[in-house]
Amino acid sequence: MILTNFIFTLIFIYGIYYLILNLLNLKKAADVSKEAIYPIKESEFAGIIIPNEWKQMEPLSKNTKSYRYVKWGTVAALIMLLLLFLIVVTSDRIGSSYFSLAYLFFIIINSIRHRGNLFILPKGIILNGKFVFFNQIKHVETEQIVRWHNLYGLDSKVNNAYKLTIKLKRTLFQPNFLVVENAAQLEQISANFQQQGVRCESKSA
Repeated sequence: MILTNFIFTLIFIYGIYYLILNLLNLKKAADVSKEAIYPIKESEFAGIIIPNEWKQMEPLSKNTKSYRYVKWGTVAALIMLLLLFLIVVTSDRIGSSYFSLAYLFFIIINSIRHRGNLFILPKGIILNGKFVFFNQIKHVETEQIVRWHNLYGLDSKVNNAYKLTIKLKRTLFQPNFLVVENAAQLEQISANFQQQGVRCESKSA
């Protein structure tokens, strides 16, 4: 019982830290997104597709629906984590449900995420709601989504578009990829990275 409570305490502390840090990162990203040099035009936003919903990228500000979702979702998640934690440490009748509760902890922690995005700024990028300096980027990979590619056929906007993957340094979990609809836009994005000394690699499907 003592060991179980200790484990759940560690999970609880991690959850609180992750949720608060995630919200602070998003707040900073919303503040600095005004400095973005790309995308700026509506057509540039429309040409960046976000998995897994395959929706077009939206501007980032504190007034957007996705930002408010993370803001108030974080508050709700913190309350739910606290209630679950109290149930665990005050009840001795849970028994085999500990694994289910632990799984529920992680579901709650990972459910509060901002929709994916990519903004290129003078000093770095905003990637999926988090600001990243250029020197934190290992390299950028691009790959066309043609027939037999594992993404081909998932959505009409994805077919013959380009998978854009940004690899970061010193991170265990790499960020999710994005999809760029056409070659001209991909070339513009790659040029912005190369101007900042970020290596861009093209992979064959």
